[in-house]
Amino acid sequence: MAVMDRARTVSHAEPGSTGKKGAAGFGVLLALLATVVWSGSFVATRGMAETVPPVQAVFWRWIIALLAVAPFAARQAWQQRALIRRHLGFIALASLFGVALYNTLVHQAGLTTSAANMGMIMAASPVIMALYARLGGERLGARRTFGMLLAAFGVLLLVGDGSIGFDFGAGDLWMLAAALSFATYSALLKRKPAELGGLAFLITTFVLGALMLAPAYAVSLHVQGGFEVTAGTVGPLLYVGVFSSAVAFFAWNKAVSMIGAARAGVVYYLQPVCVAGLGLLLLDEPTGPAQLLCMALILGGVGLGSARR
Repeated sequence: MAVMDRARTVSHAEPGSTGKKGAAGFGVLLALLATVVWSGSFVATRGMAETVPPVQAVFWRWIIALLAVAPFAARQAWQQRALIRRHLGFIALASLFGVALYNTLVHQAGLTTSAANMGMIMAASPVIMALYARLGGERLGARRTFGMLLAAFGVLLLVGDGSIGFDFGAGDLWMLAAALSFATYSALLKRKPAELGGLAFLITTFVLGALMLAPAYAVSLHVQGGFEVTAGTVGPLLYVGVFSSAVAFFAWNKAVSMIGAARAGVVYYLQPVCVAGLGLLLLDEPTGPAQLLCMALILGGVGLGSARR
């Protein structure tokens, strides 16, 4: 799924540069590419929910991602191996929440909830990030507080199937846990050592995340057995491994370096719309008036909750 704080660099284009406007437009396109690809990962996850056990799907996702990113990142990781050892505890914690735990929860949620619900619940994760910021001493202000409450209300309506009761589906609860894990990961990214290269950090989290998943993978393989290797299983795995975990991360990091995290984050809010549209087209998942209302509440609340004032 989606990592808005993965990169910490911002655009350094000269104010008077004639190519500044074009570069900004290209940065927006890269952010949009990452958002659409990540939206497709929810559809792919939902599509293979009945054929590939969640832990096995996540394990192979990161093995594929590791193979895809290694040609580009291995050299930097080797050059910065001393830095990696120095900050190994931090990187391991980020790997736990961002690679191992978050994605396992997403795949578990895909067993019993729709791709549209998954995308819309994840859209509320910036609200959790704002709560982390408040716990860290940052003042949110009335506007951001109202936005968080509005988005939270939208999530309650969504997972409560149109009511504010607590009769949540299991998949929705798994997805809420995934949003919490992703928010924790994003909060950790703000503390990433500046001297540690983005590619070195990326490949190291992939390696550590896969190692953390290996015991659970072995247990799943023993208890549930393996999955059948067909176009219907390999195709989605290649998508989430190569595109969602390698291409999208690269595009997002480049976008943030060109236009900044805040502007790229605005594009990320299109994710629920993309997921709902893809779910309707590819999985025949209907999007009714109630879901559209929840989508509006969540997007509006996240927009307000992410404002600086």
